[in-house]
Amino acid sequence: MAVLFAPGGRAAQHTESSTLADQKDLAVTVYNSNIALVRDVRRLRLPTGAVDLRFMDIAAKVNPATVHIVSLTAPKELTVLEQNYEYDLLNPQKLLDKYVGKEVTLVRLRTENNSTKEEYVKAALLANNEGPVWRVGNEIVTGMGSDRLVFPDLPENLYSKPTLVWLLQNERAGEQTVEASYLTGDMNWNADYVLTVASDQKVADLNGWVTIVNNSGTAFKNAQLQLVAGEVHRVVPPAPLGGVTLALGRAKAKEEFAQEAISEYHLYTLERRTTVQNNET
Repeated sequence: MAVLFAPGGRAAQHTESSTLADQKDLAVTVYNSNIALVRDVRRLRLPTGAVDLRFMDIAAKVNPATVHIVSLTAPKELTVLEQNYEYDLLNPQKLLDKYVGKEVTLVRLRTENNSTKEEYVKAALLANNEGPVWRVGNEIVTGMGSDRLVFPDLPENLYSKPTLVWLLQNERAGEQTVEASYLTGDMNWNADYVLTVASDQKVADLNGWVTIVNNSGTAFKNAQLQLVAGEVHRVVPPAPLGGVTLALGRAKAKEEFAQEAISEYHLYTLERRTTVQNNET
C-alpha cells in the first residue's frame, strides 16, 4: 500500500535501513478490542536530501492508514513525501514471478563415472503462470527440471518480512531520533480474578491476573506496557486464543499496574518494562 503526501515525489538519492539494533524505546498500548498502538523510537543517521528509509522489525498486522513517523530531534527538518507498507513477502513463487523477463541459473545434478556433477544452465524466464516457461538459447522450453535455481539478486519491493518504507526529505545530516507509530491488529487482553476465602471465612485473598494475547507477528521486547479497558468503536475480528499472563496485583501486595480513569476508558500502566513474545502462551 502506498500513500503520497506531496506531489512531484522524486527518486531517493540514499537508501537507509533500520532494525531493532537502532531501537531506543518502545511503548505498546493494548486495547481489549483486538488492537494495539505501537510507538517505536529509534536513533538513525540520515543524510541530507531525499532518503528511502526502510523500517524493519515491525508487526505483521499493521493498519497502513494509521502509520505515522516524526523526528523528535528536528521535526521541522524531516518531511514525509511518500509512505509504503510492504507486505509482499519473499517466497519461491513470488521470487520467480519477480524474475519474469530476467535470467536465472538452473542447476541440475548428473551422475558421471560414479560421481555426481553439477550442470549449470543459463535460462531466461519468459512466464510463470501455471509453471515456468524458459528460453534456453534459441529454444522455448517448459517442464525443464532442475535441482535448484540460483538468482543473482533479491528483487526490489520483495521483502523477507513486513517493512515500512518512507520517502523522506531531510534537511539536516547526522543522527536523529525518530518515532514511528501505528495500530496493529491481533493483540488483546483480559483480566481474571480469583477470590480465596480462608477456612474461618473471616478473611479472603483476591488475586488478579492480566492475560495478554499477541498474534501481531512480532515480539515487543523491553516495552513500556499500557492496557486500555473500554469499548473502541471499530469492527474487528474475534480475538485469537493463547497469551502471556502478568500479575495485576493482589490484596495486601504491591500492585504492578497503576490505574487511571480517562473519560469512559480505564488506563492501566505496568510499572516496569516487560517483553511480550509473538504467539506466546
